[in-house]
Amino acid sequence: MCELFGYSGKYSARVNNELKEFFSHGEEHPNGWGLVVSENGHISVEKEPLKSTKSFYLKERLKEPVEGSCVLAHIRRATIGTTEYRNAHPFTGTDRSGRKWILIHNGTIFESANMDKYVHEQSGETDSERILLYILDKMDQAIAAKSDALTSEERFSVLEDLIYEITPSNKVNLIIYDGELMYVHTNFKDSLYYSDPYNGIYISTRPLSSGQWKNLPLNTLIALRSGEEAFRGKAHGNEYFDNEENMKLLFLAYSGL
Repeated sequence: MCELFGYSGKYSARVNNELKEFFSHGEEHPNGWGLVVSENGHISVEKEPLKSTKSFYLKERLKEPVEGSCVLAHIRRATIGTTEYRNAHPFTGTDRSGRKWILIHNGTIFESANMDKYVHEQSGETDSERILLYILDKMDQAIAAKSDALTSEERFSVLEDLIYEITPSNKVNLIIYDGELMYVHTNFKDSLYYSDPYNGIYISTRPLSSGQWKNLPLNTLIALRSGEEAFRGKAHGNEYFDNEENMKLLFLAYSGL
């Protein structure tokens, strides 16, 4: 699958050490890397459809300070979609109020009829991009109904309802950033962890060497603002379990059969 990393803090933090360790896992996830840094209202998005450990650009990038109050990173092991730039995470889009949304995903959507239409609208081939397009549509509908931009609480509510809808039978580990809130979610046991030292909250698919790591609450959407929990949804109960049929589908997708 893939691995996710996130940082949310009240103040800007340098995360080079964490990123170097995270991107070193690219040997097992060879199909792309991505990095998002948000600082003082500026958001940069960088990615390549290349193994992180073989990227000359990323190696040079990490020699310079990587500092931000919000940072997301992704390494990809493709199961759906070829190794191309258009399929590399993160995926970005803007809702009708002008808010930019950024998504990274670890998992697979096996069943979700409401996202099937995006196969014909997306730029790439991944189910992850389809999740983002669905989020943007839901946000746009809520904005239109209100005739105004959504508050942070309203955005959280829309996203929580969507997560509840798409999680049955699907593995949905997500980190999403909307310029204010970082949303995190896992419905697969022992596949997303957090550490909360004094300077903020770190999220990682695998515990990194620094910090004390704990399991992220399962089946529960959480929103972070400036390194603190802003909202927590209700546990939805749609835990994902690997099964023989899903593993067969993943094998066939990864094999290109």
